Amino acid sequence: MIDYNSKQVTGSMKRITIRDVSERAGVSTAAVSYVLNGREGKVSADTVAKVRKAAEELNYIPDFSARSLANNKSKLIGVVIPQTEDRKQLLLQNPFYSELICGIEARLRQSGYHMILSGVEKGEGYLDTSMQRNLDGAIITGIYQESFYEDLKKVRMPIVLIDSYIYDSHFDSVGIDDELGGYMATKHFIENGHANIALVTGLIRKDGVVEKRFLGYKRALKESGLFYNPDYVFEHSVTYEYGQEAARHIASNHPEITAIFATSDLMAMGAMQGIRDEGKEVPTNISVIGFDDISVARMCTPPLTTIKQDAIAKGIMAAERLLAAIEHADPSVPAVPKEPMAMPLALVERQSVRRQTF
Repeated sequence: MIDYNSKQVTGSMKRITIRDVSERAGVSTAAVSYVLNGREGKVSADTVAKVRKAAEELNYIPDFSARSLANNKSKLIGVVIPQTEDRKQLLLQNPFYSELICGIEARLRQSGYHMILSGVEKGEGYLDTSMQRNLDGAIITGIYQESFYEDLKKVRMPIVLIDSYIYDSHFDSVGIDDELGGYMATKHFIENGHANIALVTGLIRKDGVVEKRFLGYKRALKESGLFYNPDYVFEHSVTYEYGQEAARHIASNHPEITAIFATSDLMAMGAMQGIRDEGKEVPTNISVIGFDDISVARMCTPPLTTIKQDAIAKGIMAAERLLAAIEHADPSVPAVPKEPMAMPLALVERQSVRRQTF
């Protein structure tokens, strides 16, 4: 039987403090504090070496809560991603969000910051509880109701929005020209002889990325003198399953449709499977273009032609802009963000588009 009151067990569970480090190093607690908080210029190189060695030997773990109180910085960044209408986390469902978060986390870690990831349902008008944790800043992805942004303005910290068409001086912003991306995809079909082009898309909401891609699709059709047919627009939540379902319907009920533009790679890969489910082939019978160029787009069969945006680079850029805002933040002066950053787009041609001949 273990005696949990014994000194040996109690000692083994004792949290190591800076006082323990100072005693092991033979220096003052103030010197230890300077070294561990990055103010090494206040002590000698010999003292720095002694403190680092003692901290390593004792396996000292910094108390971030105490550090936050001391310098008013928590080194914590809140990152919010939306949930789908059926409350599924997009991070788990769509690889695009995984790549985006990887970029954010890597850049924050490089500067000594930690990330708190939180999911907020679309349509909610309140801040998630994690936003109350003395954060130094936040990165918000996706689009929400206006009341959500009004709540965000009440929090005095730098905030960067990703993929949001909210124009407000309180926020910095990183995104792409989604309308141009939708135009590029549709125009590529038209240049390859396709006239009856379906759109498989997420829910089209005002000022959202999906609406912009939809408008790009319509612009390309109009510019080329092609008729916009609302019956060719298949709108639902962004899932592989819906892409598959929509493509099955197209393949079995719309023999005139020769091309599908899906507003995400996830839906595009579902669409390719749906086409095969109906005994047809991509691109022999129906061509497909996606959007995002997630890592698996080049691995599917056939490899997917898509509009490339670099999700990892977008995450890194958002983190860099937030870190810059934190570094130059003055609580007494209203934030004046930079111009919104538009990341580059490119059409990546692979093997899912066939030139249509008559």
